[in-house]
Amino acid sequence: MTKKLVLIDGNSIAYRAFFALPLLNNDKGIHTNAIYGFTMMLTKILEEEKPSHILVAFDAGKTTFRHETFKEYKGGRQKTPPELSEQFPFIRELLDSFGISRYELENYEADDIIGTLSLQAEKEGFVIKVISGDKDLTQLSSPKTTVCITRKGITDIEEYTPDHIQEKYGITPKQIIDLKGLMGDSSDNIPGIPGVGEKTALKLLHQFGTVEKLLESIDQVSGKKLKEKIEENKELAVISKQLATITREAPIDITLNDIEYNGYDPSKVAAIYKELGFNSLLEKLDLRDEQKIDEKYEKISVMIVNQIEENMFAEENALYIEILEENYHHGEIVGVSISNEKGNFFIPTEVAIESSVFKKWAENPTMKKVVYDAKKAVVALKRKGIDLKGIVFDVFIASYILNPSESGEDVSAIAKSQIGHSLPSDEAVYGKGAKREVPNQDQLGEFLGRKAEAIYKLKEPMTEALKKNSQFELFKELEMPLSFILAEMEFQGVKVDVEKLKDMGKMLTERLKELEEHIYSLAGETFNINSPKQLGVILFEKLGLPVLKKTKTGYSTSADVLEKLEEEHEIVRQILHYRQIGKLQSTYIEGLLKVIDPKTKKVHTRFNQALTQTGRLSSTDPNLQNIPIRLEEGRKIRQAFVPSEEGWLIFAADYSQIELRVLAHIANDEGLIEAFKSDMDIHTKTAMDVFHVKKEEVTANMRRQAKAVNFGIVYGISDYGLSQSLGITRKEAGMFIERYLESFPGVKEYMSDIIQDAKQKGYVTTLLNRRRYLPEITSRNFNLRSFAERTAMNTPIQGSAADIIKQAMINMSERLKKENLQTRLLLQVHDELIFEAPEEEIEILKKIVPEEMENAIKLKVPLKVDYAYGPTWYDAK
Repeated sequence: MTKKLVLIDGNSIAYRAFFALPLLNNDKGIHTNAIYGFTMMLTKILEEEKPSHILVAFDAGKTTFRHETFKEYKGGRQKTPPELSEQFPFIRELLDSFGISRYELENYEADDIIGTLSLQAEKEGFVIKVISGDKDLTQLSSPKTTVCITRKGITDIEEYTPDHIQEKYGITPKQIIDLKGLMGDSSDNIPGIPGVGEKTALKLLHQFGTVEKLLESIDQVSGKKLKEKIEENKELAVISKQLATITREAPIDITLNDIEYNGYDPSKVAAIYKELGFNSLLEKLDLRDEQKIDEKYEKISVMIVNQIEENMFAEENALYIEILEENYHHGEIVGVSISNEKGNFFIPTEVAIESSVFKKWAENPTMKKVVYDAKKAVVALKRKGIDLKGIVFDVFIASYILNPSESGEDVSAIAKSQIGHSLPSDEAVYGKGAKREVPNQDQLGEFLGRKAEAIYKLKEPMTEALKKNSQFELFKELEMPLSFILAEMEFQGVKVDVEKLKDMGKMLTERLKELEEHIYSLAGETFNINSPKQLGVILFEKLGLPVLKKTKTGYSTSADVLEKLEEEHEIVRQILHYRQIGKLQSTYIEGLLKVIDPKTKKVHTRFNQALTQTGRLSSTDPNLQNIPIRLEEGRKIRQAFVPSEEGWLIFAADYSQIELRVLAHIANDEGLIEAFKSDMDIHTKTAMDVFHVKKEEVTANMRRQAKAVNFGIVYGISDYGLSQSLGITRKEAGMFIERYLESFPGVKEYMSDIIQDAKQKGYVTTLLNRRRYLPEITSRNFNLRSFAERTAMNTPIQGSAADIIKQAMINMSERLKKENLQTRLLLQVHDELIFEAPEEEIEILKKIVPEEMENAIKLKVPLKVDYAYGPTWYDAK
């Protein structure tokens, strides 16, 4: 059987992926677009090529042996964006999880490693595939080696065989080196002969064959000017050819035997997919553990209870409710288990729900319960008519506070990390995807009994850990009370005017038709606007717009391409609008209609309390924090959200620039503090300081740039990130950030101090002592360290803002009870709280909501709250 070797140019593919995909973040704040694109390419290669041997080669550093020949080699390259640099360690970790060899060699490039190994493999009869975005590697093409070059993006590949190179250029693979020698390569700063482009270089090679033969026969070159150019730049041509030549004798200490590939362990790949938040890729892995549970774990005693007696309960009990579906608002309870000093008990769902003894115990606030995910347990039982009370500890929330990087862990993972207690994973018991099924009662009972037992054992050590970290107050006074408030909000839901939503859908359908007709008139013909191929022909062939990107199937008509062409022709703006309206229709109108409860006519979103590393809440099924408001049509979707009672109104209150106010407080910056105390427009103030102008001289563009850097500082923006946001060069963006830090020395000092503090402690904290651990802050790896430093700067700001609004929710809940009001808290959307209230309570809310929100936490600057109200959520903005 023929052996197949795949060699991947790691740096090149990572760069391609980074610039091909929009900047993506996972819930831990890590940029993942390059990792995701790289993973997609890698899995596709493994699936299609089925290599017997594989290696990913990386550049070892900035300096190589080529710099001895030409110091300016690669000198024109821009510094790698930190958003990309921070992803390389994860790409290496990803390769390790796949069991794929990776290699780099000091003083050499990835190309040289690939060149050396491909030659060795050819000699041993391998079939070789090289994957890169760098055409230099096409010189390695041979009857046994195919060089696959990514064109635009990462999936559009052109295969370079000797025949393809001959057909395309009329030369051999070896002459690619001569081609580079003559025309140079701006990306690598290889000079070539100035003024000689690809067309002229090919013409010369067709005539002379090599650089050396050309230089020996300059007299035969036609054209006086060209002859002079070649004569004057002989040395440059020779040096350029040397620089472009991939060495095939690099002193590598890795052999073909070392890179043999035997596949990967899905569980190892799953671990990094989970860490990175690649849920769609995770779904594709088959993680079913076929080994029986009782073969791997000691059997424990679990009593299956078919009739509940009062003497089954102790003073303190662990209670576990199992729901397999992620959305517990719709999922059914699979079973209930209890663990206490008397033993472990499994209660079938029907037995628990129909038992008056269980209901009485569950609703008794003096009977202490330790649970996993209090919010989920409260909602699940409330749907069955049981009002769960007496929860004193939640291991899910405690685990999140102790280490937010392990957010979303199940009971098994928490027990393993906290007390070294092993129990089977959900996937081992139920399977995954289509194979998922509930086992028989004995197996299920033992599994859920194990979970309850683990929860019971976790309370004491986790309490001690929280106290040791000075985080017990955060747990007890903030996160635990918040769980019950969120449970009430989720169960209550938000009323949706279904007919209104359907009417909006009809209006958007009509708007789409109008835009369609307008686009057809601008194009001069009808075509399928949703077909990239047909749209490409209209834009780039018929209308002659400049081609910015190409794909395997034709022209790229992606959003980033169209946005750059918006000024070129009216049709582009109309197509972008058409797409936005189409997304509103499919995602938000049709999407919302699917999740409305048919009985209550409400949507019951789930608030993720233990997900983000900053402490912020997020929302799913549906995501009510993400309804688009930039387009008026998007904002109008909020008209469908209405009070659930007649004569009631929606009341919305939001913090004004809370994160910048937190920054002013934490950084103790006099300029920022004074601006907020004086109630100045902070973006105008920033523009005045950065541009050194008076208030009346601040232009709209200056304020826009100041706003971008203000919020950018909060989120740890880099020169690259700011340049993308403002459409300016990285150099300009870098200077802007520099001027900002000079204008606000307190912020500059804070950034320096917080990094040093994080290096000493290994973590940063919010104002309420929420921690975020940063083990990479002292890493020798520059990229990992840089990401950790930016995280150290922005986490205390974002996390403190999250803590403040959580405290405000608790304060408001208590105040509503104290004032004996009917008003209900419905939603939290970032820095905003949404209530529904009887019209007669609005005047009271206008007083107490700002009072409670503005005094949630005392800062050196005033917190400011704006509010509005009306018959719909739209009117309350």
